[in-house]
Amino acid sequence: MSFQPLMAISKDLQNNDETDYIVNPHHIPCLKYDEAYKESLENPEKFWGEVSQCVDWSKPWRKVLDKSKYPFTKWFIDGELNACYNAVDRHVHAGNGNKVALIHDSPQTSSIQRVTYNELLEKTSLLAGALADMGVRKGDVVIIYMPLIPETIMAILATTRLGAVHSVVFGGFAANELATRINHARPKVVIAASCGLEPSKVIQYTIMLNGAMNLISVEKPRCIIFQRKNIWQSPLLEDQFDWDDVLKKSKPHPCQPVEANEPLYILYTSGTTGQPKGILRTIGGHLVTVCWTMKTVYGMDKDAVWWVASDMGWVVGHSYICYGPLLYGATSVLYEGKPDRTPDAAQYFRVIEKHNVNALFCVPTALRVIKRADPDRSISTKYSTKSLKTIFVAGEFCDYDTKIWAEKAFNVPILNNWWQSETGHPITSLCLGYGHNPSLPKYSTGLPVPGYHIDILREDNSEAEAHEMGRIVIKLPLPPGCISTLYKADERFEEIYFSTFRGYYDTMDVGYKDEFGYVYVMARDDDVINVAGHRLSTAALEDVIMAHPDIIDAAVVGVPDPTKGEVPLCLYTMRQETQKNEKQINDELVARVRTLIGPIASFRIAAAVRALPRTRSGKIIRKSIANLARSKLVKISSAIEDASVYREIKEVLQKLGYAKLAPDPQ
Repeated sequence: MSFQPLMAISKDLQNNDETDYIVNPHHIPCLKYDEAYKESLENPEKFWGEVSQCVDWSKPWRKVLDKSKYPFTKWFIDGELNACYNAVDRHVHAGNGNKVALIHDSPQTSSIQRVTYNELLEKTSLLAGALADMGVRKGDVVIIYMPLIPETIMAILATTRLGAVHSVVFGGFAANELATRINHARPKVVIAASCGLEPSKVIQYTIMLNGAMNLISVEKPRCIIFQRKNIWQSPLLEDQFDWDDVLKKSKPHPCQPVEANEPLYILYTSGTTGQPKGILRTIGGHLVTVCWTMKTVYGMDKDAVWWVASDMGWVVGHSYICYGPLLYGATSVLYEGKPDRTPDAAQYFRVIEKHNVNALFCVPTALRVIKRADPDRSISTKYSTKSLKTIFVAGEFCDYDTKIWAEKAFNVPILNNWWQSETGHPITSLCLGYGHNPSLPKYSTGLPVPGYHIDILREDNSEAEAHEMGRIVIKLPLPPGCISTLYKADERFEEIYFSTFRGYYDTMDVGYKDEFGYVYVMARDDDVINVAGHRLSTAALEDVIMAHPDIIDAAVVGVPDPTKGEVPLCLYTMRQETQKNEKQINDELVARVRTLIGPIASFRIAAAVRALPRTRSGKIIRKSIANLARSKLVKISSAIEDASVYREIKEVLQKLGYAKLAPDPQ
C-alpha cells in the first residue's frame, strides 16, 4: 500500500500558509549554505577534511573516508586525538583557563556554581588518575549514573582522558534497567552520585545502584560515589569509594591519544528491555561534527552562553551539554529543575536573564508547560530576554500554537531541528552560521545539514513527489559523527537500519519535502495511522487539537476499527480555567478536525485525562497508549515521569470500549 499525498490528508498543513508553497517567503537562496551542502555530497573527502581542522589532532589522519565496508563507514582513518584534551586542555593552553566552562543552576537547592576551564582541567585530570589507579585503561568501559551536575561532565571527560569508553545511564533508572546495562557493557568502574532531585523528592541513586549490583551476573565493578552532602549522603559499601577521597589520593593523569574510529561512548536507548540497544559513537567524527555545528548550525560564537535544557542521559546532553559547547570553547549551562515546578514557571526566564543566555535548546513540551502556567505572558514580562537570540526545539512535534506563544513570550525565533540518538547531531535545521535568516516555513524542521543526502521514498522504493508523505531515508555514506554500529551487535545494526531500503539509512520517520527542499517530519512510522488505506500523521491531528484554546496537552493514537482497520483516538488534558465541559470540547474537536483535515480522518473519539505518559525528557509514549487500547501488556519504562497516569488512562479507554482485557501496566 502506497503512502498518500499529504495534501489529501491534511488540509490544515497545506492551506494555512499557502504562500509557503507558491512563493515561499522563507526560502531566500543562501550561497554559502548551497555551496557547502553541494560539496559535502559531491566531494565529502575535501569538505570533511577541511572541517576536521576545528579540533586538535595528536596524529594527523591518513585518509578522510573509507566506505569499503558499508554500512560500517570510517572517517579520518589513522588520525589520533583525545576528547578531554579538545574539550578542556587546549582552551587552557590557549590562555582561556579563567573562562567559565560550566554554570550549574539548581533552583531546587537554591545554588549556582560556576566552573572555569582551569578548574575543569584540575578535576578531570585527578579523577582520570583515580580511575587509572582502579585499573581503567584505553578501551575499558565506565558507567556514569549521575544527575545533571558539573561532576557528571567531569566523570565523562576523565573517562575519555584515559581513552576509555563512557556509558551514561539516565539518573533515576531503576535497578533492573541499570543492571541490564552493567551486564551488557561490563564496566570496570561505575561512577555514581548519592542522589538526584525531582520536585518535592530526593532520588537516592545508590539505593538503586546497590539493587542493581545484586542483580548483575557479571563481575561487580568498583564504584566511585560523589556525595551530595548538602542533600543526602549514602553509606559506602565494599568496593565503593568516596569521590573526594579518591581525588585527594590521586595524581593528575595525561591525555591518552585514541584512533579516530575507536569508541567514545555507548548510549543505551531509553526504556531498553530484553536485548540492550547500545548506540556506539566513535571519537573522531563526533568531536568534529558537534564542534563544527555549534557555529554552522546554531550560529554561536566562542563567547556564547549556551543552554540545553536536557539531561546527560539523553543524546542531546552528550552532544550539546558536554561535547559541543566545550569543544567550541563556549559556556554551557546545566539547569537542574523543571520548567514550571522548581518552584514556578518563571525559571526559564530567570535563567536566561541571570546568566545572559544567548541560545536555548529544549523540547516543545517545556514550552507547552510554561504556556499552560503563563498563557497571557504576564510572567515573562518581568524578566529581560535581551541576551537571547534563538530558541531551538527538537525531540517531538512542535504545535504551531505553542510556537507562536513562545516567540512572543521570549521575543526570539523558535527554530525546529530534527535529529536522532543515532545521528548525534542535526539531520535538518537552518544552518545559521552559513547566513540563513532565522525563519522557517510553518511545520518544517529545516533544510538538510551538510553531509545528509535525504530522500523521501514510497514503500516500493520509488522517490516521492514534493508534498507527498513517505519514509525519510538518508543515502549512504552517513556523515561523520553518526552511529558506527550497535555495541556487540553488528548484524542487528545492519538489520534494523539498512535492510529495508538498500543503500540508505532508514530513519523510521515519515514526512515529506517541499519543492525548495525543506523537510517536514510528521511522525515516527509507528505513529502513522492507517485509516481505510489512508496514512495519517498523528502530528497533523495533534496540531489541530492543540490549537483549541482549552487544550493544554494531547496525544493521538490509532485504535482498532472493524470497518476502517484503524481510527484515531485522542486523549487530552483540559485547561483548568475552562468553562466548557468535556462533551462540548469533544464535539468542537471533532468539528475542527473534520473542517481542517477532512472526513477522511474519521476522527470521532476523544476523552479528557489528568495527564499523559511522558518521559523525563518530555516525549509522549504514544505506543504504550495504543498497546493499552489493544489490551496488550504495557511495561512501564522507568523513564516515565509519572507512572500513575496509566491507571486513569486505562479506565478512560475502557469507558470508550477499548482495553477491555488489558492487564494493569507494570
